[in-house]
Amino acid sequence: MEPTPWTHNTVLLHEAVDALEVQRSGVFVDATFGRGGHSALVLSKLNATSSLIAFDKDPEAVQAAQQIQDPRFSIRHEGFVHLAQLQPASVAGVLMDLGISSPQIDNPARGFSFRFDGPLDMRMDPTRGEPLSAWLQSAEQDKIAQVIREYGEERFAASIAKAIVARRQERGTPQTTAELAQLVAGAVKTRESGQDPATRTFQAFRIFINGELEELQQALEASLNILEPGGKLVVISFHSLEDRIVKQFIAKHSKAPFDRRAPFAVPPEMQLQSLARIKPSDEEIKRNPRSRSAIMRVAQKIAPTSGMNS
Repeated sequence: MEPTPWTHNTVLLHEAVDALEVQRSGVFVDATFGRGGHSALVLSKLNATSSLIAFDKDPEAVQAAQQIQDPRFSIRHEGFVHLAQLQPASVAGVLMDLGISSPQIDNPARGFSFRFDGPLDMRMDPTRGEPLSAWLQSAEQDKIAQVIREYGEERFAASIAKAIVARRQERGTPQTTAELAQLVAGAVKTRESGQDPATRTFQAFRIFINGELEELQQALEASLNILEPGGKLVVISFHSLEDRIVKQFIAKHSKAPFDRRAPFAVPPEMQLQSLARIKPSDEEIKRNPRSRSAIMRVAQKIAPTSGMNS
């Protein structure tokens, strides 16, 4: 495989692998292989009877993973929603490193970044689905505004959507990242110091085109099913929308809900125990500024107690 100039600095590398406790025997899952930083460290600590299964949508990530010559390792060219295909209660630990990798951002051909001009694509897996430029060509103005507002938390969503549709009617849909970024900059009146006007809009379109939040919800549910008792769930998020979903999921399954309609019924058991919330150190942020927004949450699957005394 030809080396690329785009490198990836794995965020919370040692903290995440330590949280998985890979010294235990079992099957572990790297649900977002990326460029394999977490996987490489996991493999260096696994015992001979354990194994690591990795998932990734990105063909370039899969190509990188296929260079690993280790019989304990396997890679699947699938999004982590396909965790549901693994056997229930068969996995000792699941790691999810969410969001986008540096090679995806830094390669202009992928169309993720407003910092480099490239085709307006944004698909994690360019072999499936439609690029952003194709969706923008026919999407209704209200839908475009909704996506920007909900996934980018952008207060100028309506103005940006209006500008995109006007441009579409006058000269055709934007086809490059530079065209879209320029259009957004003209529609955004004010912006926080140091933040590009296109930041929130590009985040919103990327999340939408890849169905990231919906897939995260499904993958978390699947993880709860495939984890064995005592198994670890480790999730690294990079923006508030992701972290909110992870936080609420762990909280929901870390308490026994009370059913007002059946106050004397035995409540469902807790399924998870929240263990930690960890942020990158000042040293890591200085070394890798892209890590500054990361939050890692750790939870453990609780062994069921019902039926033990029957």
